[in-house]
Amino acid sequence: MSFLRPQLAQKWARHSTRWLHQSRVSLALAPTNPLRAVAAPAVGSYVPKDGEHVLNSPSELARKISAKVLPKLPRPNVQKVVVVGSGGLSIGQAGEFDYSGVQAVLINPNIATWQTSHQLASEVYFLPITADYVAYVLEKERPDGILLTFGGQSALNVGIALDKMGVLERLGIQVLGTPIKTLEVSEDRDLFVQALKEIDIPAAQSTAVSSVNAALAAAEIIGYPVILRSAFTLGGLGSGFANNPDELRDLSAKSLSLSPQVLIERSMKGWKELEYEVVRDGADNTIICCNMENFDPLGTHTGDSIVVAPSQTLPDDEYHMLRTAALKVIRHLGVVGECNIQYALNPNSKEYRVIEVNARLSRSSALASKATGYPLAYTAAKIALGYTLPELPNAVTKTTTACFEPSLDYIVTKIPKWDLAKFSTQVNRQVGSAMKSVGEVMAIGRTFEESLQKAIRQVDPRWKGFEVYIEPEDLDNALSQPTDMRLFAISYAMYKKNYTVDQLHELTKIDKWFLYKIDNIVQTHHALKAAGSIENIDRELMDRAKRMGFADTQIADLVSATEDQVRAHRKSFGITPWVKRIDTLAAEFPAHTNYLYTTYNASEHDVDFDEHGTMVLGSGVYRIGSSVEFDWCAVTCARKLRDMGKRTVMINYNPETVSTDFDEADRLYFEELGYERVMDIYELEQAQGVIVSVGGQLPQNIALRLKQNGVNVLGTDPEQIDNAEDRHKFSSVLDSIGVDQPEWTEVTTVDAAKEFANKVEYPVLIRPSYVLSGAAMNVVYQESDLEYRLSAAASVSPLHPVVITKFIDNAQEIDVDAVAHQGKLLIHAVSEHVENAGVHSGDATLVLPPFSLTENDMARLKIIAEKKPGESTEESELKVIECNLRASRSFPFVSKEVPEPVDLMAQKRDYTAIKVSQFSWTRLPGADPFLGVEMASTGEVASFGKDIYEAYWASSLSTTGFKVPRAGSGMLLGGDITKPEMATVAKTLLELGFKLYCSSPIVETFLNDIPYISAKRIFFPTKDKRKLREVFDEYDIQCVINLANSRATSFTDEDYVARRNAVDFGLPLLNNARNAQLFVESLARKIPQGGLKGYTEGRIPSEVKSWREFVGSRV
Repeated sequence: MSFLRPQLAQKWARHSTRWLHQSRVSLALAPTNPLRAVAAPAVGSYVPKDGEHVLNSPSELARKISAKVLPKLPRPNVQKVVVVGSGGLSIGQAGEFDYSGVQAVLINPNIATWQTSHQLASEVYFLPITADYVAYVLEKERPDGILLTFGGQSALNVGIALDKMGVLERLGIQVLGTPIKTLEVSEDRDLFVQALKEIDIPAAQSTAVSSVNAALAAAEIIGYPVILRSAFTLGGLGSGFANNPDELRDLSAKSLSLSPQVLIERSMKGWKELEYEVVRDGADNTIICCNMENFDPLGTHTGDSIVVAPSQTLPDDEYHMLRTAALKVIRHLGVVGECNIQYALNPNSKEYRVIEVNARLSRSSALASKATGYPLAYTAAKIALGYTLPELPNAVTKTTTACFEPSLDYIVTKIPKWDLAKFSTQVNRQVGSAMKSVGEVMAIGRTFEESLQKAIRQVDPRWKGFEVYIEPEDLDNALSQPTDMRLFAISYAMYKKNYTVDQLHELTKIDKWFLYKIDNIVQTHHALKAAGSIENIDRELMDRAKRMGFADTQIADLVSATEDQVRAHRKSFGITPWVKRIDTLAAEFPAHTNYLYTTYNASEHDVDFDEHGTMVLGSGVYRIGSSVEFDWCAVTCARKLRDMGKRTVMINYNPETVSTDFDEADRLYFEELGYERVMDIYELEQAQGVIVSVGGQLPQNIALRLKQNGVNVLGTDPEQIDNAEDRHKFSSVLDSIGVDQPEWTEVTTVDAAKEFANKVEYPVLIRPSYVLSGAAMNVVYQESDLEYRLSAAASVSPLHPVVITKFIDNAQEIDVDAVAHQGKLLIHAVSEHVENAGVHSGDATLVLPPFSLTENDMARLKIIAEKKPGESTEESELKVIECNLRASRSFPFVSKEVPEPVDLMAQKRDYTAIKVSQFSWTRLPGADPFLGVEMASTGEVASFGKDIYEAYWASSLSTTGFKVPRAGSGMLLGGDITKPEMATVAKTLLELGFKLYCSSPIVETFLNDIPYISAKRIFFPTKDKRKLREVFDEYDIQCVINLANSRATSFTDEDYVARRNAVDFGLPLLNNARNAQLFVESLARKIPQGGLKGYTEGRIPSEVKSWREFVGSRV
């Protein structure tokens, strides 16, 4: 948890630093005071007398008059505020909440984010976001106020629970900002619809039910098709459409297992979906910050839709009708702070419905904030502390007040990033009312065509623009049933099948305005194709193509030239991008921001290029394998450069990150990270150099090419990066310096692969070169599997051969994170995996300091790391598996665990930190929750403890949605009986008073043959989810432990059914032997201390300590 102690004396002396950022912890680290983009005090010098609110204005007269006119609002008297954060990143609430915290104040068990850095708060608690743990912290810290609207849905639910438990009242804690009553009304559908009826605003008609039969009865009255939503869940979890009673029966059974109440309402598929972001202060000043329109019609969750801001297809009267309604609703509900309201609008009449109101910072707030440059979270935090809009400065112009509505002279397009392909064939690819995307990109352009094509390239570096990437067999179905690839189904229909705009509109219900714009791209594509060769492209056509957002590589493909030829040809015409500034006021007032984008639809630059800064390339879109931890690295890097007196230029395009806050760097380009755009900006800025090592895999892939074209790449030489990335070169380097590694070979044919595998004996690991997070890597146990896997991996990279390595079973895996200068190791940290090698290190549970290594092993690890900065140990034979010459995902974890640069491993510590991965299996229907060498987690959390057990207990509970099993409940065991942990886990659970069940006769025999153990085999339907739910309820099964050896091959496999349904029924699933062992041992230690009992007054568990109490005393 973290606290804010406003120093009241400083309230008006706001200098260049923002007082929220001054940390009270005295640290030996050099303090960083970079300039923040916060307005200097206004010129007028009239100082308010007690209780007066004064307009932020340069005019003395205006200030004096306003002091008499503005209402006198009492400010809450708070010295210490707790902010509840959002926990590990899972689909549905990702970095946008960290983003909202950083502009405001902070909390969280999420180790990877910038939000939990100790510079930002007086105390940070890495603990689960549950009512019990938050109550313990409140009791220990005794704050005056609590902020609930900055931590997404998790924080709201905790706040409502604390209020019901009476904790807030007993400890005298004030809820700042939007009151609890309003939160409850906006969350409880019945109350919400009632509240809107009072002011004659039409809401989506819904009936709340809590049983399957009631759901069917309600649907009969409303009429099919219906949409079902579950109340109090995140990102539309457990909701969907039903066209008939059978579909509704299955859907409602599943949803009621996740939420006590579900809503049945009329489906308005095909209507337009619009959103308004609204800000209101305590004095009832209300503004609309931004309105957004979904490219996809209603029926797709906003988080999974392509979104355009500002809205493009509304006539003025409809825009104002919805704006007026928004203001009316927000005032009636009594929201104080920031809030977002979603509408459905019938495209053929003026009929509209309010779909929902989120009285908190949400996914859309992060987008609105980046799209307009209006600092929503900062403003919301100030409003919560009792400030009003007129007296807050406008952070962008520095001269006007925050009480203004931004106007945009550009178009922003947001496209979600789904990583469904990671889960191969198992996942249902359709997108609907439950969110499945893991991240999003935002592109800025001056025309819809330009910003759409930019956004497509940002989502996946392999895509070059709006071209044909899929060829669906049943095209009409692909168009009418949205999937994650529907945009490319449209391109296939237009390019290859000559569908007209009208036909497409009929099938997709996407507004014709958007389809005509897309048609402009198609026509330009045909014109380029007709030119035939690069010489035939004249200045006029080249200019048209660039204005439509075509990339050089895209043009090169159409006229069969190379990217460099197109680039040279384009520059010979003098066609280069213009740099424009985002000023929130459509250039009506002078603005002084450094928030920039490039466009070809302009005629002059908005900035002078005289700074010659250092460029930092960010990490791009969050995806599985590259998430918020690289944002942490980029921000830390940019801040350090600033402290060294260097000018910085940041390039990134992810609206959910801190690195895209315009006060983090001297210049922020909200732009693509491809070779073309990085070169454009490098040439314009005449930068001193480029840093590629802090953005994960994306900048690494273009590093070598940048160097070959004369760019000064700072840090590790790109040729060395290539040596570590290319397995062949890397292995020969290891051989030459005498470092041991597993046997390997490189093959281009399946036969050569079989020969090697037979020589070293199975299992073997196959991996292509240049992968991100183990894509297409697999452990193979037999020959038939090898053939199948190689055909899968070979299709990934035809230009690169595949490397086969001997896979060492049951080996320990160790990570070494190190920083070196000119080949000399400066600082290193060793962390050990709980799981054996074979689980991707991004999914593994990391322990620091290591729990089983001898001092001799530690010394040897240091020597190897010096020669060449993951490794794997077996009977103390150390073998190196891979080396990443870049900041990796374990960097933030290690830095927060050991924050000082010394020989970290020589020191003894009296605490342990454990990082646990956060998975989003619930959101990916059908995916097999199994851990392997392919990475599957979407985020990570970490906790501290006095020993490995306490730390593991706290960090396990920190993962979103983890429910502790009740004492004496049932445990379902299954999987591979050859694993030694199976017996010990079963024994411990029985001793703790749990009952053991299993579904397979093999496991039953195995368990019952062990002395003093009895396990009962139960009837286990693998095809009928409802019956299975009844079986789970009958035996009170509250936890599933499944130690399978490999991923399931069929949907009726018993182990698969057990794993999948543990996730669907919201039960904890332990799917790795070493983890299960550790969890059970932790359980054995926590039960005597009352770990299974809820919050009790006066008893504070030993793990409830802040970061400073564990680590800070040593800093």
